[in-house]
Amino acid sequence: MDRKKSIHSLLDQCAFKLLAFIKECESAHEDRWVPTAYIKQSLELNFVAVPRCNAPRGEKGWLFATLARMLKDKEMLDYEKHGNRSFCRSRAKA
Repeated sequence: MDRKKSIHSLLDQCAFKLLAFIKECESAHEDRWVPTAYIKQSLELNFVAVPRCNAPRGEKGWLFATLARMLKDKEMLDYEKHGNRSFCRSRAKA
């Protein structure tokens, strides 16, 4: 397997692990909407996204956002934003 396919496969695996965690948490939240802040905190998914030589602006949820977008593009995740808070849940099967 070439490197590109290998990296994309690993990202897909991470996305599916994220989805499994979201599904586990849904029953504890109203209408299954899990706060993204809770997910990022629970899984420690906030990271500094700049090289060490740059001025860091703190940890951000870029990895969570990337994985969630991958799931949304595959129609496996719903996402909503209410004011400053965002929520997601697994996509209900039709």
